Amino acid sequence: MKKLPVFVSLFFFLQVFSAGAATISVNQFVEHPALDAVLKGFQDYLKEKGVDVDYKVHNAQANMGTATQIAQQMIGEKADLLVAIATPSAQACVQALNKAPAAMKRPLLFTAVTDPVAAGLVKDLNHPPAFITGVSDLLPVEQHIQMILEYAGNIKRLGLLYNAGEANSKSTIASVRKLAKKLGFETVEATASKTADVYQAAKSLVGRVDAVFIPTDNTIISALESVLKVGVQNKLPIFAADVDSVKRGAVAAMGFDYYKHGYQTGAVAERILNGEKAENIPVAFQKELQLHINAAYSEKMGLTPPAELLKKAAKVYDK
Repeated sequence: MKKLPVFVSLFFFLQVFSAGAATISVNQFVEHPALDAVLKGFQDYLKEKGVDVDYKVHNAQANMGTATQIAQQMIGEKADLLVAIATPSAQACVQALNKAPAAMKRPLLFTAVTDPVAAGLVKDLNHPPAFITGVSDLLPVEQHIQMILEYAGNIKRLGLLYNAGEANSKSTIASVRKLAKKLGFETVEATASKTADVYQAAKSLVGRVDAVFIPTDNTIISALESVLKVGVQNKLPIFAADVDSVKRGAVAAMGFDYYKHGYQTGAVAERILNGEKAENIPVAFQKELQLHINAAYSEKMGLTPPAELLKKAAKVYDK
């Protein structure tokens, strides 16, 4: 039998020695209810399936530089699986993975990423590159905007509040611009590159728009309460793209349940931990949309929820 080089033998010894609980390193871009729900759903799925996991959870606190440092650290942790929650963290992890030596490479599973192609994570959704796959939260934008138009009625100018540095937001905003021409309204944009700028960006839309739409933007959602404050003070309806923001006070969202998004991501993780190669798993999309309405905040922002939409809503908050 041919002898293995010492470093290779040591590598396999460590692999066997660590057998038992799987290890998963997580790079979450920022703490906010939607992304926290993704992680909870992910962990709950694996727990329910009886998968024994040791987690190393890192949070970049909305700082791209920190996300990059975490990604490099995760490579050194030699986990069985790397998980990136949200686009900036996924981009950082892909860069770190591409630079890693062959023996250090690990499968990477991204989640809560709106447009994996525009973000540079994959070129072909059905054939992702080696070690990489994921679950996208690409929003059916037209269905969502149609809901806003039905809810608010007679919108001539729709405010778009986002961070121009987030690839996921840029993709959604580009879709809304195209829809504006088709559906007959104007868009007015305000951007914030960090959470400290969100309040002023929201205030800049007052008097210029009939309602505001927030995409699945990590920077804006992290400071959502400041946007809601502007909405209540000025009777300016604030719509979000994710249902978790409705619970916090956004008027409504025809969006995803991010707990279920994480749960779906957990199912992909189970396949990888069972030995399936990540690159053999096409990027998946969440299909199930839910309408959530916050009737209480809707009234505070000057809108009465339409009866027809209330009938369709999966969840109505009235206090």
